[in-house]
Amino acid sequence: MLIAHGNACCAFQCSHYADVIQQAAALDIFIVEYPGYADRSGAPSESTLDESASEALQLLATNAPIYLMGESLGTGVAAYLAGHYPNQVAGIVLFAPYNRLADVAQAHIRIFPARWLLGDRFPAQDYLRDYHGPVAVLVGGQDSVVPQKFGRRLYDSYEGPKRLWEFPRCNHDSLMFQTAAVWKEIVAFWQTNLSSSRDSL
Repeated sequence: MLIAHGNACCAFQCSHYADVIQQAAALDIFIVEYPGYADRSGAPSESTLDESASEALQLLATNAPIYLMGESLGTGVAAYLAGHYPNQVAGIVLFAPYNRLADVAQAHIRIFPARWLLGDRFPAQDYLRDYHGPVAVLVGGQDSVVPQKFGRRLYDSYEGPKRLWEFPRCNHDSLMFQTAAVWKEIVAFWQTNLSSSRDSL
C-alpha cells in the first residue's frame, strides 16, 4: 500500500497507519514524502506532489496488487495516481476526500472567488474518471476542514465499485484513526471487487 498523507503532517507521522493496517492484512506499507515536507528538498505544489507520488509508485514491486490510501490533501494525489496509472492500482481508500480542492477552498472563503484564484486545484473527481477499480470513501460528520459533503460529491460521481463509510462523530483528525476492524472491512471490499486477473492478498 502506498500512502499519500495530508497537508498538516509528514511521512514519519503516519506510522500509525502501518500499525493498524498490518493488523488487518499482510500488506507492506510505503509512505510518500512530498517535496518541501520534513527533510525532503524542493517546493510543494500540485505538480511536485503528483510527481513525487508517481516516482514512488514506479518504485514498487509489481508482483502483487498495489493499493493506494490518501488522507485529506493526499486524496487528490491518490486520485491522480489512480487516474494516470489505472492498470497498476488494485484499489483505493480515501479519508476525508473532496471532489475538487477548489470547491473546498470556495466554501471556506465565501467572499472571494477562491476557485478562480487557487493555483493548486487537485481535481480528484476528474482523475477518477479514468479509473474503474474499487474506491472506499470515509467521511466525518464533524469535519470542518474538508466537510463531508465534498467526500459525498466525489463518491456520488464515481461510477465504479464503491463503498462509503460515514462516521457522524468524527472530526478531520479523529477520522484518520480507524480500528483494525474498519480496515478489515476496507480490505474485504477491495478483495470482493478485485478483477479475476489480479491476485488477492
